[in-house]
Amino acid sequence: MNSRSKRLIRSIFHIHRSSSMFLLYEYDIFWAFLIISSAIPILAFLISGVLAPVKKDPEKLSSYESGIEPMGDAWLQFRIRYYMFALVFVVFYVETVFLYPWAMSFDVLGVPVFIEAFIFVLILIVGSVYAWRKGALEWS
Repeated sequence: MNSRSKRLIRSIFHIHRSSSMFLLYEYDIFWAFLIISSAIPILAFLISGVLAPVKKDPEKLSSYESGIEPMGDAWLQFRIRYYMFALVFVVFYVETVFLYPWAMSFDVLGVPVFIEAFIFVLILIVGSVYAWRKGALEWS
């Protein structure tokens, strides 16, 4: 290796090393936020588990129906159709959440983002046609 290529390699590694150190310092706030936001719910569960009273009397273990004595078993089986409708609703609701900001900034983003949004909507249409053909959208 000649001296020119050695200098080039050293300069590349020096820039890479210094830029990666700079990038790590930019994420300190993110890591602190992530650790704190993860620690708070964990601590809340641990503290409530330690401080909660543990009395298992029959009144506490019975099911509650607005202060009235429960009639029958509390465990009812729901049809899977309810969950399928809820799932399809959530998918299309999330679709509108993603498409609304895109529609508001359509003039700024241009044609490539329009193509990406079109592909996104096309995938959702294919999914809804699949759910329709499988009978997930039929109530009876």
